[in-house]
Amino acid sequence: MPERIGVYPGTFDPVTNGHMDIILRATKVVDRLIVAVAVNAGKGPLFTVEERTQLIADEVGALKNTNGVVIEVRPFDNLLMHFAKQVGAAMIVRGLRAVSDFEYEFQMAGMNARLDQQMETVFLMASDRCQFISSRFVKEIGRLGGDIAPFVSPRVKEKLVERFKNSKEID
Repeated sequence: MPERIGVYPGTFDPVTNGHMDIILRATKVVDRLIVAVAVNAGKGPLFTVEERTQLIADEVGALKNTNGVVIEVRPFDNLLMHFAKQVGAAMIVRGLRAVSDFEYEFQMAGMNARLDQQMETVFLMASDRCQFISSRFVKEIGRLGGDIAPFVSPRVKEKLVERFKNSKEID
């Protein structure tokens, strides 16, 4: 049977416990997982693509059990379907938190299917402890001095606190 390669794309600005939950759960349905970090400058990311890629690589490296699945972290700046084809993926992995996520993801999956009928999209529901976590909320809470420890790893928290401190020094 051919190797089942999945791509889990996102901006990951920053990577949260919710993202890590989906990464771990994806290891149950693929043989190799590529976490694809989108350049996505249009979103005005807090961290550069290189910083985001390294943060995720550090988080993945700290995982104890990946079900024997090799996890790679790679940046990409082209159409997701082109990237997926370049890496030999057979499926796109997407996490869902709420019904509002589903509407957007359903449209995206439909567009991707039109671009490549061979590519499957697999939706994984966020676990109940992660359903409310979003990078946007984590950044807002952190920027305003709130406790982000429940939403990100200590390593990511440290990077966020440092980034917010440095941005205040510049203001």
